[in-house]
Amino acid sequence: MNFKEIDTYLLSKKGATFDYPFDELVRVYRVANKMFALMIDEENLSINLKCDPIYALELRSIYEGIKAGYHMNKKHWNTVNVGSDVDDELLKELIDHSYELVYNKLPKRERELLG
Repeated sequence: MNFKEIDTYLLSKKGATFDYPFDELVRVYRVANKMFALMIDEENLSINLKCDPIYALELRSIYEGIKAGYHMNKKHWNTVNVGSDVDDELLKELIDHSYELVYNKLPKRERELLG
């Protein structure tokens, strides 16, 4: 997947938005103002995704292209190198997992507002 394909997939999530709170390069994806992904459009494309701590460790032990989250809480975030041994299907699953972790922790009222 390339930046545009990943961006489109991220924004297809219910209530997903993006902004640039850190600088003009780092695009942060949010649901109800809570981050679930970060990405920069660059040649060596990678994406930071929230992850269950146990699952994060498992993924890092299996896939060379998954590391502890760069500039993030290493317990709850992974950095996935796009085009590595992580195929597009797994990347989408990890995006879904990240989004669901954040969405499911939202207060019921916020989830209801998202539809």
